[in-house]
Amino acid sequence: MATVLLRSLHNLESLGEPTAKWNIPLNDGNHVIEFEHGTATGRRLVTIDGKEVIHRDWMFHLIGDEVFTFNDNKFVIRIDPIPGLKYSYTLWVNGKSYKNFVQTQSKILETWLANVGNEEYRIVLDKQTQNVWVNGEQVETENDFTDDGAEILFSVGDLPAAIRTYSSGKRNIGITFSLYIDEVEIDKETLLKEDQEA
Repeated sequence: MATVLLRSLHNLESLGEPTAKWNIPLNDGNHVIEFEHGTATGRRLVTIDGKEVIHRDWMFHLIGDEVFTFNDNKFVIRIDPIPGLKYSYTLWVNGKSYKNFVQTQSKILETWLANVGNEEYRIVLDKQTQNVWVNGEQVETENDFTDDGAEILFSVGDLPAAIRTYSSGKRNIGITFSLYIDEVEIDKETLLKEDQEA
């Protein structure tokens, strides 16, 4: 009887949306972390981009941390009780809260989305290392100096691309980065919207 009850609870918990979901900007692109927490059975399921990384059934401790690594980053999903037999879920990345991590990444990474032909490309520049990723793959680049700054040259599809860097002339802004594909400037992607909550 108890086994049947637990199975039916497990089946009910398996039917919904994820309990928590986060969009994580990393060098090789954005990754979606989804967490399912069965509050009746203690079931815990963590997926990254739809691929299962943690699956635990029938846990007796409903609170606590789930720790895992992905792309050399340490993730902790913290489960805490809140009044009314409910739970709060917070994500920590490399020791930083989700919001602080995304804010830090927005300072380190420059990101652009571009449509070339029928293909969509996501181009990411790591400002610290000057490495460039196109659709999650690091690409070969050449660096060149110009009269007013520098260029990082590479290809997107079959087209020439350049990330041009130059001083903004303003101390609080510093160096600015612009992407050009076949001499057409591409708009940047925003990592964290003003109204997005952690």
